[in-house]
Amino acid sequence: MSAPAAFNRRSVLAAGAAGLALSGTAWAKTPASATTTFRAALDRFADQILALQPEQATSLGVDTGKRAPLRFQLGDASEAGDQSWARQVRAMIATLGKIDRRKLSGSDQVRYDTVKYAAERGVDGLAFSYAGAAQGFGGGASPYVISQQNGAITGVPEFLDSQHPIAGKADAEAYVSRVRALARVLDEETARLKRDAAAGVVPPAFIAATALGQLKGFRATPAAQQKLVTSIASRTQAQGIAGDWAAQANALVEKEIYPALDRQIAAFADVTGTSSDIAGVQRLPKGEDYYRWALKLGTTTDRAPDEIHRIGIDQNKAIQARMDAILKAQGFTQGTVGERLQALNKDPNQLFADNDEGRAALIAYLNGRIAAIRPLMPKMSHLGLKADVTVKRVPPDIQDGASLGYMNFASLDGKRPAIYYVNLKSTTLWPKYQLSTLTAHEGVPGHTWQGAYLAEHHAELPLISSQIGFNAFVEGWALYAEQLCDELGLYESDPFGRLGYLQAQQFRACRLVVDTGLHSKGWTRAQAVRFLVSETGRGEQAMTSETDRYCASPGQACGYKTGHNEILRLREKAKTALGAKFDLASFNDALVKTGGVPLTVLESVVDRYVEGG
Repeated sequence: MSAPAAFNRRSVLAAGAAGLALSGTAWAKTPASATTTFRAALDRFADQILALQPEQATSLGVDTGKRAPLRFQLGDASEAGDQSWARQVRAMIATLGKIDRRKLSGSDQVRYDTVKYAAERGVDGLAFSYAGAAQGFGGGASPYVISQQNGAITGVPEFLDSQHPIAGKADAEAYVSRVRALARVLDEETARLKRDAAAGVVPPAFIAATALGQLKGFRATPAAQQKLVTSIASRTQAQGIAGDWAAQANALVEKEIYPALDRQIAAFADVTGTSSDIAGVQRLPKGEDYYRWALKLGTTTDRAPDEIHRIGIDQNKAIQARMDAILKAQGFTQGTVGERLQALNKDPNQLFADNDEGRAALIAYLNGRIAAIRPLMPKMSHLGLKADVTVKRVPPDIQDGASLGYMNFASLDGKRPAIYYVNLKSTTLWPKYQLSTLTAHEGVPGHTWQGAYLAEHHAELPLISSQIGFNAFVEGWALYAEQLCDELGLYESDPFGRLGYLQAQQFRACRLVVDTGLHSKGWTRAQAVRFLVSETGRGEQAMTSETDRYCASPGQACGYKTGHNEILRLREKAKTALGAKFDLASFNDALVKTGGVPLTVLESVVDRYVEGG
C-alpha cells in the first residue's frame, strides 16, 4: 500500500495521441482564454492545501522559497483544524462551480472532475462528527483519532527522520520547531479523543490494547534514545552544523512531549477501558452510513457492501483454482489450497533467518527483485523513468501496528527517492515466494513507478496532481502492476513466484469479503482472521495484523481489487476498440500519467484515449 501522508499510511489520465496528456507542454500551450481562471484556481488550491498540511509540503519537497515557513510547522489536529478543512472543500466546490467546464480542454476537464470529486467527498465527511472534510478529501476513512496506525506518535518521528531534510542550520531549526509542535498536536488529538469518546466513538478493545502499548512503549524510551533526538544529532553532526541540537530536542521531549504524551495515555486508557471487542464500525453513530461513505472513499464507486462481498467470494474461488493447479504440479496435493500454502510457508527453503542477519538478507533479496524486474520495464512503459527507490525496514517502534508493506512516494525535488517499507517484526511474515509480487506492487512497476512520473515530470504538471490520490486507482494500479510482471515473463521458470503472485491476487479478493464482513455483516475479529488464514494460507500473526488494519481503516482494503478489476475491464475495452493498434506500454503510460483519478472518471479518459488512438 501507499503511504502519501505523514500521519496516515497512504495522496488526469494522459494519452498523447488523444491530446489528453497532462504534461507541462499541454499545460503551458493550451490557449489561456479558456483555462486561465481554472488553472489559477488549481494553483491557489495547491497552496491552500499545503497550508493545512505542512508535512505534505516537506514530503513533496516543495517547502522552499515562499513556502519555506511550512518546514517549521505541523498541521492543526484540533477541531479548529477540522473547521478549516470544511471551509476549504466548500470554497473549492464554490470556485469550481463558477467555471464553465465545457470550455476547458479534455485534460483540464479530467482535472476539474478529479478535484471536484475529492472536494465533494470532503463535504460528505462533514455528516459524521468523527470523520470530517480532511478524511474525505484525502480519500481514507479513519474513525479513530488514535489507533495502532493513526496518530502523531506513529507518524511524526519517522516523518522527521526520513523526510524532513537537514542540510543547514535553518533545516535544523525547522526540525526543532516541529519537535516542539508535536506536544501541541498530541494535546489536540487528546481533546478530539475525549470529544469522540463522549459520542460513543472509541476503537475496539484489541485495537486499543495495541495502540496503548505503542504509546507506553514510546514513553518508556529515554529521551536521549528517541529517534526525535538521535536523528537530528547524527545528521547535524554529519553535515558539520554547529550547535547542540540534540540537547534542544532532548529538552523538548522531556519537558513538553512526554507530559503531553502522559496526558494522552491517561485519556486513551480512560476512554477505552470499557471498549468492546465488536470489530466493525456499524456500532458507531450513523455507522452504516459511515461505512458506505468509507467504501466510496476506498473504491471511488457507489457499490453496496453486499455486491463487493459477493465479488470477493467469486474471485477468490476462481483464483484458488489456478493456485490449485500450480500446487499439484509442485507436489503439494493434500489438503485445501490454504492448508497447502500454510505448509509451504513453513518450508525452511522459503524462510530467512528470524534475526537481524536474516532481515538484512531479506532486504538484499528485495533489492535483487527490483533489479530483476527493471529489464521488463521497456515492454510495460515508454516513459523511461529512473524510479529510484530505497528499501527500508518498518521502524521497530511502530512495527506492531504498521502495515506489512507500504510505500512513500519520492519527493518532487529529486532529493529523496521513494521509500519501500517492509515490516520485519518477524521474517516469517514474508516467505520468499511472496516477495517478488510484493516488490512489483510497492516498487516497480507499482507504486514507485507511478510516483516516479509525478516526481520526474513535476515541472510539467500542476502541483495539485501530486496532492490528490485515489485509493482505488493507486492500489488498483499496483495490483495491475503485479499482473504485468506475470504476463511479461517474470515467473516463466519460477512456479513458486507465480504462486506468490496469485496468492497476492487472491488475498485482495479475500479483503473484499473480510472488510465488508467486518463492517456490514457483523463478523468478529476472530472470524475474519480464520477466513483469511484458511483461504489464503497466510500466517495467523500476519492476518491478525491485516484484520486490525481493516478495523482502523474501513473501506480502504476494498480499493485494491476494485481498482484492478476496473483497469482490466478498461484494458479489454481499449484492446477491442483499437485491435492491432493497441499498444500495452502506451496504455500503461496513459494510466501512470493520471497520478490517480476516481474510477468514475477513469472510463471517460480511456474513451478519449481510444478515440485518439
